Amino acid sequence: MKKSSRIPGFYKVTVDERRALVEDAAGVPSGTIAASVAGGGLDAVTADKFVENVVGTYALPYGITLNVRINDRDFLVPMVVEEPSVVAAASNASRMIRDGGGFTAEVDEPLMISQVQLFGVPDRERAKRLILEAKQELLALADVAIPGLLSRGGGTRDLEVRLIGGDDEGMVVVHFIVDCRDAMGANLVNSVAEAVADRIAALANGQVGLRILSNLCDRRCVRATVRVPIASLVTETMDGGAVADGIVNASRFAELDPYRAATHNKGIMNGIDSVVIATGNDWRAVEAGAHAYAARNGRYEPLATWRRDGEFLLGRIEVPMALGTVGGTLRVHPGARLSLALLGIEAASDLAMVAAAVGLASNLAAVRALATDGIQRGHMALHARSVAVAAGATGDFVEKVAASIVEARDITVGGARRALANLRGESLPPPASDPVPGGSAR
Repeated sequence: MKKSSRIPGFYKVTVDERRALVEDAAGVPSGTIAASVAGGGLDAVTADKFVENVVGTYALPYGITLNVRINDRDFLVPMVVEEPSVVAAASNASRMIRDGGGFTAEVDEPLMISQVQLFGVPDRERAKRLILEAKQELLALADVAIPGLLSRGGGTRDLEVRLIGGDDEGMVVVHFIVDCRDAMGANLVNSVAEAVADRIAALANGQVGLRILSNLCDRRCVRATVRVPIASLVTETMDGGAVADGIVNASRFAELDPYRAATHNKGIMNGIDSVVIATGNDWRAVEAGAHAYAARNGRYEPLATWRRDGEFLLGRIEVPMALGTVGGTLRVHPGARLSLALLGIEAASDLAMVAAAVGLASNLAAVRALATDGIQRGHMALHARSVAVAAGATGDFVEKVAASIVEARDITVGGARRALANLRGESLPPPASDPVPGGSAR
């Protein structure tokens, strides 16, 4: 059976039933999900090999975003995130996007930048000329440091010389462009930088400074576009045209104002980061690259934009994306391996397209909410379940308490305690002052 990411009523069934539905849709053996991510999927002994000074592990929810179709192929997308509404919002927006045919995506070659900094160079123009004349020698020297990557079809592709700062600083930066294939590439490009630094310094008659990758991987971008039917955007109180116009207005606001653009992009990263974490990749590197790319034109701008075209809403995202499907955490974390199995992908390029698509869906969900009922209505309704649990609700009482405090518009721990006591037929004297989320008094 062809895999489908469309599973109606998924949120209504139990956790065990969801696992079975996903395993069936993804074509993985029964029990795989529970075995891979039960309790967070990582024991303390294994965690002790990841980082230093380990005393335990810290689990986060592992959810599945549905309805994602990219280039006519369906994906069940794992997401690891602590924030309520992120998974639901991405799934809901992906369903609207699906009505228009889904996402169309493309990705650049997996090229990363290895930086070698020199300083104290007495004649920078001469140094630049000598380094460029030695280009083939330097590329060959770089490739010696990464034999494994060469065997997989990757390797150093080019180099560039940049003169930055004033002549008094004598700073020269050499970029080696490395094709990392299906690896994220940090260790590979760092190895390149360290292998060539001394030879470059000798050519330039300068001193070696930093030797490190750049997380602004602007040669490794992914682009995704969508064409959403206006009719799919309707709400209970607004027609699709009005919703689309509100989304376009929100997009223009972000394009004109960096204060809004920062929050606009945060909503995008809600989706991207969650996929990156679920697949065992470095979400801090992706965040750094994305925000640097957003400022590439001299001011901070949105990574995704929206326009109306007749009866369709057009969305587009472009973002650098350095992800890997081999090496690192993927080899030892069962949850990361599970994520790739559920996605059914092996290539890092496919993973990059999935992450960008979910980022665009998350953005659509956020700006649609802002243009209609406001962000708090849906977000706080889902947050209410966490508040109910914090108040001591268990089992069936969780949903009942959550519904009660949403209806009362009192989504606080104190409100949840009173609702729980009322449902149990208990008496609970109101406290002198209810704590607000975060523990401080009102």
